[in-house]
Amino acid sequence: MTGATDPFSASIIPFEVPEQMRAFAEKGVSQARESYAKFKDAAETHNGTVEAVFTSANKGASEYTAKLVEFMKANTSAQLDFAQQLFGLKSPAEALELWTGHTRTQLETFQSQAKELAELTQRVAAETVEPIKASASKFYKPAA
Repeated sequence: MTGATDPFSASIIPFEVPEQMRAFAEKGVSQARESYAKFKDAAETHNGTVEAVFTSANKGASEYTAKLVEFMKANTSAQLDFAQQLFGLKSPAEALELWTGHTRTQLETFQSQAKELAELTQRVAAETVEPIKASASKFYKPAA
């Protein structure tokens, strides 16, 4: 039942691809492979960068939290010491003097702690951004 007009027949004349068309297709496949390899390398590099950023941010957050806990302990201890000293006073003048000294000391302590937290925040931010800067410098050359 297979005739010469049957398109599914094995007796159809084979079609040959011209050499230029074959070369063009092979060039396209070669370029696609190269593009894929570049894309894969870039993706792996960026994955490493993102991992480094999150690792650095996590470390910084832990440092910041530890510093806050340290400050909380020191401030709580200072407040308890102050309360204990208040109970031992005998006159309002002594209480006012103690209160004034404690307030001055606490304000200085708070300023020092705020400065320390700001410096820690800046350092953590700089460390967190560093992997991004390093990765970007590989791909983008600075303008001359």
